[in-house]
Amino acid sequence: MPQATWMKRTLFAAFALVVIAAVVAGCGGGGSSSSSSTSEESSEGGGGEESSGGGEGVKIALLLPENETPRYETNDKPSFEKAVEEQCSGCEVSYFNAGGDVEKQASQGEAALTQGAEVMVVDPMDSKAAAAIVEKAHAQEVPVVSYDRLIEASEVGGYVSFDNERVGEQQAETLAKKLKEIGKPKGPIIKINGDPADPNAKLFKEGSNKVFEKEGVAIAKEYDTPGWTAENAQREAQQAITAIGKTGFAGIYAANDDTAGGAIAAMKGVGINPEDVPVTGQDSTVAGLQRILTGEQFMTIFKPIVPEAEIAAEMAISLGETGEVETKEKTEDINNGKAEVPSVLLTSTPVIKENINETVIAEKFVTPAELCEGAFAAACKEAGISG
Repeated sequence: MPQATWMKRTLFAAFALVVIAAVVAGCGGGGSSSSSSTSEESSEGGGGEESSGGGEGVKIALLLPENETPRYETNDKPSFEKAVEEQCSGCEVSYFNAGGDVEKQASQGEAALTQGAEVMVVDPMDSKAAAAIVEKAHAQEVPVVSYDRLIEASEVGGYVSFDNERVGEQQAETLAKKLKEIGKPKGPIIKINGDPADPNAKLFKEGSNKVFEKEGVAIAKEYDTPGWTAENAQREAQQAITAIGKTGFAGIYAANDDTAGGAIAAMKGVGINPEDVPVTGQDSTVAGLQRILTGEQFMTIFKPIVPEAEIAAEMAISLGETGEVETKEKTEDINNGKAEVPSVLLTSTPVIKENINETVIAEKFVTPAELCEGAFAAACKEAGISG
């Protein structure tokens, strides 16, 4: 064979091998990464594996408002991370907690965008201030799911929470019934509402006031409680008791379990037996349920966090993959002052001593071991809680 012909064939064969290698590389799969959850300090990198829904992994930033209320760290965060893992194995969650600081939450929103968040799930510390977080995200084409509290006057992509006006009604209905049972149907009561910066607190307040007005329950003193803190609630209750006297009220409406704890501490501080004065609550915290078991607190509200977190995960993943909200639950549009927001509102349940077993225990929201440790073992036994 002439040398020139041999060289041409050799070069042709080498070129063909290069082309084949390139085609194989283009068709072959790369490495995959599993779902991960990172903190504010280390939320880097991203998922590469396709989600169970067939789309690319989505980088999701979860921004929660504070850690004073136990539910955020013990229920919301792990429930959301688990839901994302189950629905999208290639998705990544970066977690931020504002610690009750509005400005810190704004900075965390900026950090999430800088770190490459493709969707943000935000429970606002302040529903009006958080509009700036949404608008910065919207400018970068990053959709935002409003979680548990509706962010006002902004381009929110989706919203999941509870029927919060109904929560207030349930608290008031349960307390009004108890006041009738103890022979004091008209009260009066002390009213310890939630944080005025929280739109849910406004709804709880409106719902409860509607029922109290209907039932003719008088409100002797009423307060809004900055930050939902037990310390502020205790101070408010002390002020009320000083003004109207230790026998000047028949019950206390407290908007959640932390404020209930503060109000109960104020009563105990002046020698009032809280077992004689029914106090409401909300969130079914371990401390609140333990007070219910021992008779210090009358009731709380159970809001199932797992379904809320699962729906938030569905919304975030679908917005990241398709730009549209898709959930198993039917959505309704709620106007936040700027947009009609696809929303899901879940149902809550009043909890008293007699139905703890059938509600929070049956739903595995808390375990008997958590409730019944130490001094609470006897109270659990009396309530029929075991396991």
